[in-house]
Amino acid sequence: MSLTKTSTSAIVPRLQVLATAILFSTGGAVIKATSFTGWQVACLRCGVAAMAVLFFLPASRRAWSHRTWLVGCAYAGALICYAMANKLTTAASTIFLFSASPLYILFLGPFFLKEPLRRRDVAFVLAFAMGLSLVFLDVHTPSATAPEPLKGNVLAALGGFFFAFIVMGLRWMSSSRKPGQTSASSALAAGNLIGFFVCLPFALPLGPTRPLDWALVSYLGVFQIGLAYLLLMVALRRLPALEASLLILIEPVLNPIWTWWLHGERPGPLTLAGGAMILLVTAGMTLASAWIGRRSAQTDSASGQ
Repeated sequence: MSLTKTSTSAIVPRLQVLATAILFSTGGAVIKATSFTGWQVACLRCGVAAMAVLFFLPASRRAWSHRTWLVGCAYAGALICYAMANKLTTAASTIFLFSASPLYILFLGPFFLKEPLRRRDVAFVLAFAMGLSLVFLDVHTPSATAPEPLKGNVLAALGGFFFAFIVMGLRWMSSSRKPGQTSASSALAAGNLIGFFVCLPFALPLGPTRPLDWALVSYLGVFQIGLAYLLLMVALRRLPALEASLLILIEPVLNPIWTWWLHGERPGPLTLAGGAMILLVTAGMTLASAWIGRRSAQTDSASGQ
């Protein structure tokens, strides 16, 4: 019986992260299925998501501070860019350009986190830059689901930049965190509120709408953001961050598949090659950092003996 419980407790958090990745991955296809404009999708998605996060995550309602709002601004920027980019370029280009955020962190870390760029990071930087260039430069013929690919690629790259600031901001919050101080979930709630109010003037008037459009933006806010983050935060209590980060990489793999299946959207060969390079480098960086950290901990332990 105890063996069964142990096996179940090991499987459940992994399933929760997988469910999170699947929910995240549906964003591009669902955004493209709405008849709302990019501004309207971003506004309504953020508004619904803010309510969902505040409902699902009790910690998001506590101890807001200036840190909450600063990191929330980065969240808002990423959320807005993601919604608008998906309306203009392919879902594959959007998610792969977002996935290049570690490249920005490597460059910005020395300035904002006082973390120097190490020699071993240079190879990762070059590979990231090459993958990013392939995706960005693969500007295909405009189509129904990607009417302005170049503009969308620029917004997606900007979204990846904002996402880098989210990661650095959360590290900044955790590095000086005291009991009762702000949490990641409160920054997520703040980001959605900021995104809603920033987009609102550009989203009005809504014009004629379909019940399906409201159902889709409700799904995006409640499930693709709210429920997804709830599952992720519950899973991270029992699952190592390394394994969770690797499982989350399923999102950018599934994202273009959903869009191809539902909309017939086919990313270009350069986009696929660049995206594969970005994902492989991200996985390589994660594994290398974990291995180096483990070796360092073993060395410290040995020297302490």
